[in-house]
Amino acid sequence: MTNVWSRRRARRALVQAVYQWQLAGSSYTDIAGEFESSDALTKADTDFFMELLRYVITHAGELDQTYVDLLDREVDSLDHVERALLRLATTEFETRLDVPYRVVIDEYVELAKTFGAQDSYKYINGVLDRLAARLRKVEVDAKS
Repeated sequence: MTNVWSRRRARRALVQAVYQWQLAGSSYTDIAGEFESSDALTKADTDFFMELLRYVITHAGELDQTYVDLLDREVDSLDHVERALLRLATTEFETRLDVPYRVVIDEYVELAKTFGAQDSYKYINGVLDRLAARLRKVEVDAKS
């Protein structure tokens, strides 16, 4: 069983890696290699990190289309941290059904508090609540 803390460390590194990719446009191989050789993945779930990083980099446009209608602005107008958080959370909603939707929301809201602008966590929370209702409808309905 995966340790909750190792996933949390992986998510923290993922926000940084996706942010860096969005700004620099480096390849998956370059960013993955840089993070593997740093302390960022110490005690982190490295497989989880690599899987999500690869998915975000190869499916960014599709991910953006998944939540674009839930935004109050254009995707390109989002802060880079907000965009990274939304892309990563969308990836988990779509590909990691083993992670409960509430865990995904809680983790990325906390990361928004850490890395985002002052109140961006409220925005992220609102978008992810609506996105979960769409992508994890059965799970959300069962919790209601």
